[in-house]
Amino acid sequence: MSGTKPSEFARKLWRELRRLGLDAGRSVIAVSGGSDSVALLLALDELIKTVGLRIEPVVAHLDHALRPTSAEERSAVAELASTLGYECETARIEVERLAGEKGGNLEQAARRARYEFLAETARRYHARAVLVAHTMDDQAETFLLRLIRGSGAEGLSGMARVRQLGPEVLLVRPLLSWARKSATESYCRARGVAFFSDPSNRDERYARARVRHQLIPLLETFNPRVVETLARTADLLREDNEVLAAEATNLLARATASGDGASPLNVATLAAAPTALRRRALRLWIKRQRGDLRRIESVHIAAVDLLLEGERGGRVVELPGASIVERRRGLLFFRRKSADVSSSVSSSSENRQTGRCEK
Repeated sequence: MSGTKPSEFARKLWRELRRLGLDAGRSVIAVSGGSDSVALLLALDELIKTVGLRIEPVVAHLDHALRPTSAEERSAVAELASTLGYECETARIEVERLAGEKGGNLEQAARRARYEFLAETARRYHARAVLVAHTMDDQAETFLLRLIRGSGAEGLSGMARVRQLGPEVLLVRPLLSWARKSATESYCRARGVAFFSDPSNRDERYARARVRHQLIPLLETFNPRVVETLARTADLLREDNEVLAAEATNLLARATASGDGASPLNVATLAAAPTALRRRALRLWIKRQRGDLRRIESVHIAAVDLLLEGERGGRVVELPGASIVERRRGLLFFRRKSADVSSSVSSSSENRQTGRCEK
């Protein structure tokens, strides 16, 4: 295969990898067994064997134990990695049990488990990046779901092509800006490699499935390229959001005595700023204090923002997660009412089974 011309799908991936500066080094490739992730792995393999791409793939697969076929999918991914000649890490986590124990949403629990597993695999193999196979369709669906739920510009900016996953590890989505799901399916078929289809993708009890099979086809009657349009809109909003986020970070630094955005906030400094910036600064401050923004909604940020009005202190806003924000002596203080219970999936090692398949 060496020296032959790569396919159009692989060439598009190659251009994106070079644009992102990720055409060399060890990388973890998240492969679920679906068409998108299988296509990503196959295209990387094609580029390695045709144009000498210097990426060293480590295939990673997490079995969430949610489907009767999950063990079969896990074995198929391991076999594909072995056939192509790549190292492979697999793990099994009973996500439904974890979600019940932690009292969380099943989808959120699965997502946290997946990214913790991928970050752990990257650390173990000293990989500089984790590549996941989200496509333009995923971006468009995410945009519409967040729009329906009333998200602001930050939420509507969608998924980033590159973000930090952990210390010195990047999460990269190299298909996000150009690949459609139909293209990944066609590429897998052209390569003669089977892939799995998640039944939940067609189960219209789930909001994402209804967006995919009802809303987007309706929107395509107005604009046949609506998926590309929505993905591009998300990109534009992300660019705007990055500027506002930087300004909000600067405002937060000015509003704190230490400048680190973690100590009490100066009410006068925040009150003098535009509403959009100070509310972003408050979100960032609360996130730093709590460690996350789970269950924090716009109504909570608006309530904290109201504490900035007037001259009266002694006012309190209660937040989800047994915490409060209080105004006293011209400052905003964050305080926990009781210790939060950690929701880290990694702490539940008794629910995880790991395995490794070599070249």
